[in-house]
Amino acid sequence: MREPAWRKAGSTPDYRFSLANERTFLAWIRTSLALIAGALAIDQLAPNIAPGPVRIIICVVLALIGAGLAALSYRRWGLMEAAMRNNRELPFSGVLLVMTVGVAAAAFILAGLILLAR
Repeated sequence: MREPAWRKAGSTPDYRFSLANERTFLAWIRTSLALIAGALAIDQLAPNIAPGPVRIIICVVLALIGAGLAALSYRRWGLMEAAMRNNRELPFSGVLLVMTVGVAAAAFILAGLILLAR
């Protein structure tokens, strides 16, 4: 695998910050896996929670959010590393707001479906 070009610019940041950035990246990957696992669990373990098309839409949306988060987490990790290497301010990420809204919306929808299914 080719080393990214930004790794050749600037100076090596304090290892503690690089490792903290890596832990954040791994937390995002874990969240991504949890979203994908949740989508699979709803599809396979709760077939009566909602009508078929609604359940499938929920599962697909959760899986797409999980896939998107996995892809964006690598990009975010790289941007943070590059900012630290070049002694710049850490970039703002709108992904946090999108993730918050997406997970909150999924939780409200699932809570409503659970109440309606009883």
